[in-house]
Amino acid sequence: MKKTIICLILALALLPFTQAGAQTRPPVNWYEVFVYSYADSDGDGHGDLKGLEGKLDYIAGMGYDGLWLMPVMPSPSYHKYDVSDYYGIDPLYGTLTDMRSLAAACHARGIRLIIDLVLNHSSTRHPWFIQATDALRAGNLEEPHIDWYNFTQQPGGSRVKVPGADWYYEEQFAGGGMPDLNLDNMALREEIRAIMAFWLNDVGVDGFRLDAVTSYYSGDDKKNIEFLLFLKDTAEGLKPGSFLVGECWKGLGVIADYYDSGIDSFFLFPASQAEGYIASSMRARKPAATFVKHLERVQAAIPAGLLTPFLSNHDTGRTVGLVQGRQAVERVKFAHGLLSLLGGSTFTYYGEEIGMAGAGADPNKRLGMLWEDGQPVTKAPPGVTGGEYPFPGVKAQQEDPMSLLNYLKALNRLRLELPVLALGELAILEHTDDTCLLARALNGEALYIAVNFSSKEAREVLVPQRLTLLGALDTDDTASAAVSGARGTLVSLPPYGIAFLGME
Repeated sequence: MKKTIICLILALALLPFTQAGAQTRPPVNWYEVFVYSYADSDGDGHGDLKGLEGKLDYIAGMGYDGLWLMPVMPSPSYHKYDVSDYYGIDPLYGTLTDMRSLAAACHARGIRLIIDLVLNHSSTRHPWFIQATDALRAGNLEEPHIDWYNFTQQPGGSRVKVPGADWYYEEQFAGGGMPDLNLDNMALREEIRAIMAFWLNDVGVDGFRLDAVTSYYSGDDKKNIEFLLFLKDTAEGLKPGSFLVGECWKGLGVIADYYDSGIDSFFLFPASQAEGYIASSMRARKPAATFVKHLERVQAAIPAGLLTPFLSNHDTGRTVGLVQGRQAVERVKFAHGLLSLLGGSTFTYYGEEIGMAGAGADPNKRLGMLWEDGQPVTKAPPGVTGGEYPFPGVKAQQEDPMSLLNYLKALNRLRLELPVLALGELAILEHTDDTCLLARALNGEALYIAVNFSSKEAREVLVPQRLTLLGALDTDDTASAAVSGARGTLVSLPPYGIAFLGME
């Protein structure tokens, strides 16, 4: 035991400290919103920007200091990943005036705002594409916009025929009317710079979520990374401190390589979904040991980059289904608690805080937010094949101190009050099959984290220092506790309990 205590103290003492002031640090709690399904201000059954602005006090009150909006630019589809105007707001959602108002309202509440920037492709209804295809049909090959896309006269593969012409265009995302852009074209790159300047400096957003970054140049990671470097340098030149997060839907090794681009972060896809780090650890025969292995794997692959882990988003099944939580809300709570222990800036998809369900077809994962029990105020997205709300809506859960919503609210508040939890350097101090002791350090502050992975049994963890219980995440009304004595601090953890301790 003496040897173990010495190793634990040395491990914590050797933790490096990073400099991250509260004024410059990135948001630690991000909230993803599909505007279409969130809040309707005018009664037409579709969510809009004014409705979202009306919910900002709720979002801030839940402890979210970052907000990501799925695409808001004009588009012929409900999902809006096929942009027809990079300088506007889809009329279904409102106006540019509404968007500027939303950005200002976010900033007044200390919330940073990012929007989806889709640069892999445009809509076939974008004027660029229309001008290019009209020219091809007329035999005018001098039209500049032709080179903004990837046209060829050779069929095959992912190529789609241009109606009325012997030409084909490349479309990696087949069937969606989304022709690939030729990102090597320098005139197009200048246009992209202008688009970024418009949103960052005119509208007032704080950055972008970059869609499908591995598809800019499909199969060519080197060129993708080079293009991301262009985007990062452009954003930083236009608005220093802009936040860019990329969708690199790949394994850990590839994601780690993409950090060479200088982009602030990439979504940690290996932590998400049913086979991801969180859900698989909870199912494992030795859950704590399995979770620690995942932590070590991430730490080795991405030792310095900012992580952005998540459990589910608009493309994946929701957390309730991932962890079999419909009849066991404590499993859903614990999954979110474990996600926060990965460090970095966590992303939460709207409705996760009330345990919304959704799987299968994409529209099923984008159902209306349930503010009160009954039916949502927004219409179901086109193509919904099923949907359910296993738990009560926001209003009822706000009134229940043991609700999932209040668990996430407490979790978010802890991450805001203890930024070391999100941004500190990690040390794995000790683990058994179903308990672990972690530590994080930041700017001279150390935080110890004790976790009980058992769903049924209480556990005790001895920390070989005299510490104070700074906070706890308990999934029922059985509370974690800590008692200091001559040997250190004995932490008592109920099932699925997580305790946070610091120096007295």
